[in-house]
Amino acid sequence: MHIDPFGIEMWMNEYEDNCQFNLAETCIKPMTINELLQLSNKNINLGEEIAEMKMTYGEIKGSVRLRSNISSLFEKQNEDNILITHGAVGANSLVYHSLISCGDIVVSIMPNYQQHYSIPASLGAEIKVVKLLPNKNFLPDIDHIKDALRSGAKLISLTNPNNPTGSLIQEDLLKRIVELAIAHDSYILCDEVYRGTNQSGSAYTTSICDLYEKGISTGSMSKTYSLAGLRLGWIASSRDILEQIFRHRDYNTISVGMINDHCACLALENREKISERNMEILKKNIHILDEWVNQEPFLSYIKPNGGTTALVKYDYNISSRDFCTEILNHTGVLFAPGSTMNMEGWVRIGYANDTRILREGLALVSRYLSNIKPLNT
Repeated sequence: MHIDPFGIEMWMNEYEDNCQFNLAETCIKPMTINELLQLSNKNINLGEEIAEMKMTYGEIKGSVRLRSNISSLFEKQNEDNILITHGAVGANSLVYHSLISCGDIVVSIMPNYQQHYSIPASLGAEIKVVKLLPNKNFLPDIDHIKDALRSGAKLISLTNPNNPTGSLIQEDLLKRIVELAIAHDSYILCDEVYRGTNQSGSAYTTSICDLYEKGISTGSMSKTYSLAGLRLGWIASSRDILEQIFRHRDYNTISVGMINDHCACLALENREKISERNMEILKKNIHILDEWVNQEPFLSYIKPNGGTTALVKYDYNISSRDFCTEILNHTGVLFAPGSTMNMEGWVRIGYANDTRILREGLALVSRYLSNIKPLNT
């Protein structure tokens, strides 16, 4: 089975361990296990708790404790509507391999996380792209979705908040997309791995699985909860849909690690404290990024409303890959080239890492940019 190379992951694999300032990172400043225990504000001896665990497969679908904690992130779901996976990448992959067959039509926004068009394409699906445009604040145009659905679709793919633009589909627009999906009896898969990072109002936007019976939400502990090392994600949807996915999950997952499950429970049971920590980082850092972009005469962007990344347009006569490589070589700062996301002429900046890294890294990039000629000179 042919599948296209995963552009952004290949870039990160090549460069993220060889940079001084990682501004391509998408997770909010990662926590140590000690930080997690301190945030829980309980007298927990994790070593003793783990020492008493029998290393079986554990509860196959994920512990009831964990699935109950995850279900509390939604308005209308309970533990039976949750299935635990190996990260959100495992969740997304399971959805496509369970629901999509050769000849199906999948409507996908773009830019989008590459899983959402490359995996269904590898399964023989026809991909119809709905471009997110800067003059629409990188939000899906409902008329463009209508046009893409003229021949029907098995599934509509969204990310909300969006990676890489940071755009946020609010509930009213989500409901309009749901109406179109109902008319065509389409599933909606919404990658909500950045849910809980909204810059204003409630940190958590409305989930697709709370709006639509055939809505499927995927998420993980990686981005919003700063615990990517747990490699733990989930699918939230109706029981009928989860039953279809569970048949495929038996072939590639069986269960997730018991220690991972346990640590995820600790985090979710203290998510208000984690959210307080992480929203402070996000709001401080987006202010730094916003000031920086606005002072650079040959850079521009649509300010993110959620997520941890921004897509920045540059006005220099150079490919995005070469631009990012030159910046890395001269400053030690790692950005992600837009070409890895089908957005040539742009770069993705992850602004949710350590504030010092962001501030110092952007200052070094400014110094470098002051010495190169823009496109219009």
